[in-house]
Amino acid sequence: MMFRSRRILTAMVAACAGALLFSACGGTGSAAGGQSEGGEPVAGGVARVLQTGEPRNLDPASLSNTWAHQPVLGNALYGTLMINNLENFDLEYKMATGFSTTDGGATFTLTLQPGLKFTDGTPLDSAAVKFNWDRLRDPALGSTTIRQAVQIASSEVIDPTTLKVTMVAPNPHFGQSLVAGALNWIASPSALQKGQAAFDANPVGAGPFTLVEWVRQDKIELQKNPGYWDAPKPYLEGLTIKTVSDSNQRVNTIMTGGADLSSETNWASLNKVEAAGYPTEVVPTGGGQFVAMNFRRAPFDDERARRAIGLAVDLDAINTIVYNGEGVVPKTLFEESSPYYADIPLPTPNSEEAQKLFDALAAEGKPVSFTFLSYPTTESKTLAEGLQAQLSAFDNVEAKVEVVDFAVATARAGARDFDMIISSAVVQDPDFGLWTAFHGASPGNFVGINDPELSAALDAGRNAESVEERKVAYETVQRRLVELNPGLWYVRAVPSVTASKSLNGIDLYTLGSPLPEELWTTK
Repeated sequence: MMFRSRRILTAMVAACAGALLFSACGGTGSAAGGQSEGGEPVAGGVARVLQTGEPRNLDPASLSNTWAHQPVLGNALYGTLMINNLENFDLEYKMATGFSTTDGGATFTLTLQPGLKFTDGTPLDSAAVKFNWDRLRDPALGSTTIRQAVQIASSEVIDPTTLKVTMVAPNPHFGQSLVAGALNWIASPSALQKGQAAFDANPVGAGPFTLVEWVRQDKIELQKNPGYWDAPKPYLEGLTIKTVSDSNQRVNTIMTGGADLSSETNWASLNKVEAAGYPTEVVPTGGGQFVAMNFRRAPFDDERARRAIGLAVDLDAINTIVYNGEGVVPKTLFEESSPYYADIPLPTPNSEEAQKLFDALAAEGKPVSFTFLSYPTTESKTLAEGLQAQLSAFDNVEAKVEVVDFAVATARAGARDFDMIISSAVVQDPDFGLWTAFHGASPGNFVGINDPELSAALDAGRNAESVEERKVAYETVQRRLVELNPGLWYVRAVPSVTASKSLNGIDLYTLGSPLPEELWTTK
């Protein structure tokens, strides 16, 4: 597929309205892509890849399939069962050959390519998929994919290539959830059963690449899997993956020829790379990233404290501090080009009203004091410090900042051990992002919101048969989120990559996840 700049994509999205949110145009091509302006793929070479977060370990359960985590690593080691085509949101099959429902999402039938093998020679069959999917429901794993996995009530091996899946509740859109996490990455059961240390030394999947060496906090070296099922892919002989949490360092590394592909999280960085003539690719989305406030404990168990923070913080000023004014601050949950758009404004600052709320809470013996748990990235730290600085202008509110590494932040978010943290509800089809983040029964509901009206509307949007019915449901969702104030929607997410001018075959799916088997270089 050909690269398209963010500006071109934005114009295309603005011009289109599809049956699904942002699904009619924009974004990236399909698995059948992999072609680029460089012509036919050329075999050979090693691509240098930058990811934003160091993995805890190499178990697929510990990896996250979004642009801000380890998508290239997961896709490289384990391959993919299926992807979504971001131009129409159709599922397209890789190691799977189908994932279908005939009863409105109450059950699904997964079918696999015959004869698939892990690199240890054991079969990647329906029993292996069942093993992986069953273990992802275990809270002890601490996997972010538990959000998707717990929607599966049970699964049954029909034959080596067929798995019947029964859902806890019907979800006709579950395929979009599946591709967004580790359900899409299947590891060898026999290798997983040898324990974490043995698996990290030799992670066994059926992906296009295998591990050569992992030097923690330095680099991950991968080499071509000669037995990859979809020959002659991968085209590259290897990948070298490094973790760089600083956006400026990622940009400079791309522009000075030190890397070939980089996940990117920062609008200003994308603009800088694009202005210098380097390719960028952005997946357009709704929703975005928000500063989440934990409903489960003080001070944010009181709606007035959440509302006061929302009224006190100037998000346009935050955008200037964090993104040099080049980010997109959401004004409504959905963009106007979305079929689910409603003119329901997100909160805007009002310092006088904010101070009245802070004073009222203090008068009741509940002054607002909290800690912002920050990831180690430049954007996260700058955001936390900018919010802290703004709130210092008010009486009866105290904001502290605690910076921790990715593994600690992920673990504490999973344990709900935070007052305030960056979270997201990045929306393609609205079901996965919104139901996962805000339904009362969702294990991905980090903020602890439990509102019956909101949950009922999310269920209605999930199960409705038409866009018109879903639109009504998601209007209620938007209204309740504004009333409940789960967090500050400070930026539209930017699922994206930047690349060197010699790298070809960039093909993204879900939230900015590149397919490494499609990459090739003209070096």
